Amino acid sequence: MDAEAQYEAVSSRDARFDGEFFFAVATTGIYCRPSCPAITPRRKNVRFFPTAAAAQGHGFRACRRCRPDAVPGSAAWNARADVVARAMRMIGDGVVDREGVPGLATRLGYSTRQVQRQLTAEVGAGPVALARAQRAHSARVLLQTTTLPVTEIAFAAGFASVRQFNDTVRQIYARTPSALREEAGARATGPGVATAAGVPLRLAYRGAYAVKETFDLLAAEAVEHVEEVVGDLGRRTYRRTLRLPHGTAVVAVAEAAPAHTTARQGWLDARIHLTDPRDLTTAVQRLRRLFDLDADPYAVDERLGADARLAPLVARTPGLRSPGAADPDECAVRALTGTRGAAALVETYGKRLDVPDGTLTHLFPEPGTLAAHPDPHLAALATALADATLRLDAGADRDEAARVLRTLPGINEETVALIRTRALGDPDVGAAPGEDAWRPWRSYARRHLALAVAAGEQ
Repeated sequence: MDAEAQYEAVSSRDARFDGEFFFAVATTGIYCRPSCPAITPRRKNVRFFPTAAAAQGHGFRACRRCRPDAVPGSAAWNARADVVARAMRMIGDGVVDREGVPGLATRLGYSTRQVQRQLTAEVGAGPVALARAQRAHSARVLLQTTTLPVTEIAFAAGFASVRQFNDTVRQIYARTPSALREEAGARATGPGVATAAGVPLRLAYRGAYAVKETFDLLAAEAVEHVEEVVGDLGRRTYRRTLRLPHGTAVVAVAEAAPAHTTARQGWLDARIHLTDPRDLTTAVQRLRRLFDLDADPYAVDERLGADARLAPLVARTPGLRSPGAADPDECAVRALTGTRGAAALVETYGKRLDVPDGTLTHLFPEPGTLAAHPDPHLAALATALADATLRLDAGADRDEAARVLRTLPGINEETVALIRTRALGDPDVGAAPGEDAWRPWRSYARRHLALAVAAGEQ
């Protein structure tokens, strides 16, 4: 979009573009999402930025009304496979916080200077600034939804010092951390005391969301002791355990109320119980990938709805998502073994939680634990994952991963396609003749066709 088209989207408060770009107002020093309900500023006072970090880097503060830091991420980073998209996915997963820019560059196979240059040229901010914006958002969430002391929140959000934390929060939100907390009516407890209720979150998405179909799929695939879907239709809750970089988590996501499914923008209510608050950002991003919350249903439905075969399916199920995976290595193993086989692996090799949560008692076994499994096909896959011959992390090269998968015994093209779709979050997986017209959304087309087959219509 050029600047005039962006201004038109701002003037019409078009939520379709929330997260795709941001606008800032020179006279107020504030940046917003396109759908901000405030009075539209004059065109001469407006500047546009591709990311929140870019707006922050130019000295703009986040709007208090529209909370631009809480918008869905751009769908482009999942749809694209270039180095910038891979970097954005890894930054979202917390790689810069854990490994620094050198670690990010090593994973990408580029120098730190090249990564800095490419990100700055395209998204208006380097990896440090992008990670800093993400840390600030995590800090705000922790300040306003938990009783952790401010000093603990600073380090949990990924800041190197309390001073850096205070300065960043003041710059981005124009308030002190204590003032942010007071706005939400939250109060801190003593050091080391976290809320037992978990961190409540709203996981935002844009456009329509076919939530029933997503929960149906997760319920059908649920592996006992690791995940479950409970409750009545329309009021279900998906729960699962997660292994994270610093600890473990039990997460719960509620099926959206019907009113959310047709809104221009809605959310899924979630609650995350963490053993280490530093894992908040990573846990949130993995849930977003699992539920495909950064998708652009407007673009997907427009492209697929133009196809005569798919048009009635799209009309019947607008906003159908292509779910990803909360743990890509686990997803690959499950693609090979199936749900029943995966449950057997949990029983034999899964690590028991220190504090079980109802029926959620185990973590899915790590690849290294399965490398000596008597099934040679499973052992080969687990070994490749454990020694990083096969990489399925957020920034993995999808083509390279598919190439490695094809060299492993017992992995056929159907399994490769499933792993690429779910574990790698590729929105454009397809191989059958006649599917080129569905690019770059062939994974979504296949979801529509799978639902039609299940209903006996294909």
